[in-house]
Amino acid sequence: MGIESMNSENRLLKYVAAFVLIIPFSVSVTAKPPENFDERIEEVRQKAGVPGMAVAIVEQGEATLVKGYGTRKLGGNRPVDEATIFPTGSTGKAVTVAGLALLVDKGMIDWDDKVIDHLPWFRMYDPYVTREMTIRDLLVHRSGLGLGAGDLLFVPRTNLTRKESVRRLAHIKPATSFRYGYAYDNILYMVAGQLIEEVTGQTWEDYIAEHIFAKAGMSDSTAASEPRFAAENRAFPHARMNGGLRGAGDQEMLDERDELGRTAAPAGGLALSARDMATWLKIQLAHGKMPNGERLFSEQSSKEMWTPVVLQPIGDLPPSLAAAQPNFDTYALGWDVSDYRGVKIVSHGGAVFGFQTVVAMIPGKDVGFAIMINSEDGQVLRGMMSELLDHYLDAPKADWPEKWAAFRQQRIEIGLELLKSAQAKPAKVGPSRSLDAYAGEYVDPWYGKIVVGRDKQGLTIDFTSTPRMNGRLEHYQYDSFVTNLTDKAIEPAVVTFSLDAEGAVDRVTMKPLSPIADFSYDYQDLLFRPVAAKK
Repeated sequence: MGIESMNSENRLLKYVAAFVLIIPFSVSVTAKPPENFDERIEEVRQKAGVPGMAVAIVEQGEATLVKGYGTRKLGGNRPVDEATIFPTGSTGKAVTVAGLALLVDKGMIDWDDKVIDHLPWFRMYDPYVTREMTIRDLLVHRSGLGLGAGDLLFVPRTNLTRKESVRRLAHIKPATSFRYGYAYDNILYMVAGQLIEEVTGQTWEDYIAEHIFAKAGMSDSTAASEPRFAAENRAFPHARMNGGLRGAGDQEMLDERDELGRTAAPAGGLALSARDMATWLKIQLAHGKMPNGERLFSEQSSKEMWTPVVLQPIGDLPPSLAAAQPNFDTYALGWDVSDYRGVKIVSHGGAVFGFQTVVAMIPGKDVGFAIMINSEDGQVLRGMMSELLDHYLDAPKADWPEKWAAFRQQRIEIGLELLKSAQAKPAKVGPSRSLDAYAGEYVDPWYGKIVVGRDKQGLTIDFTSTPRMNGRLEHYQYDSFVTNLTDKAIEPAVVTFSLDAEGAVDRVTMKPLSPIADFSYDYQDLLFRPVAAKK
């Protein structure tokens, strides 16, 4: 989820992911991890300043590496081991899909059932989309919603229920026509989680814990927050926050309870250990068969999961990363299916505050691996992912972590320059009214209410659906103000008050202050009206 800085970091992970088998490879005998891999992991981890890592590698049905590196928290002395759990972000989308697959196998649902057949109260903005949206549509990012639309319902957190969040979808305007193309979202996986609850009578959390984790023997993993917080052997989140831009500066530990809203957990709210990741990889590579020989889901469901549905746009990587440039990039059911050096790879990245994960499989080699870190240093994931792919594809060696680190540093420097430029632009003009004129309650149809207050120091703002998303408004230019929020980890917004002919506030719009803000802070999708104006 995200979320990349979070989710944007995940999109870059897709560039080293996977599609169609162009060059055939036969399944070989176990290749084993690269020589001196432990030393290499430690070298990369320490150089990047990542507190802890966990790696799982599966080859031809056998786990050839399941191990932890570093520590669970910065400055701590408790090591990461094979049982340490890490929040794994959007890699959990595939687990939600597996949960749906169990229901498909039982004949309780079908991938192409209409959502309203199981959620009669479900609504999208367009009645046609409401009527035609299928379960498959929920899972492949082709709904017509814009990138990350509605993420502010759970980013950075929320006091809404999952069902209430799903109901608010009816007010989110589409960016394109239905099934027109790809735009990554999280909110429709929230719908998928609610659908599981409505069909089974179990919450998504309880259903995943009982029917996926317990059945598969993934005993470390958690689907809910409190079991994770209660687990002694858990990793803690870290990020670089004091360098002028998230991702720059010194590593610091975050408050683990400042997590994304649990309403969106079906989109990426799981925590797994390396040894449970190994089990998950075994099941995926065995097309639904568990290590004990029993089936978690059918081979037909496995085929559906990996079948491409929608094309993704492909961004150009710089010459230094040209070998990682995919030829094709698609999205299946909870998985990216693309190519690396012309070879089919099934993968997914995941990021939540303070953690990043990548899961990747080479079906033609019957090999898969997962890498988890308790920081947001995504260059480590990309670098080690590429090194492992090269190893199992017998490709020439390259210092991928160094290449990705250089690319990331370049992006940070560009981001800092863009931010500096944006901050230098405001005209010191306005505001056009007294501060009292801006105070009031305003409502957006899908997000809900904000309250703009007035005290001796100036204007305040409170995003009432999001705990701790409150603070002050500082004048920017004209009738625009910038949020100075209590939680400094939240992306600030430019808040613009538009006045009518009588000088009263008619509407309030927003946009991220940073030109490279994470897309989950979708301020630009908000349109607030004064509550008093609503009849």
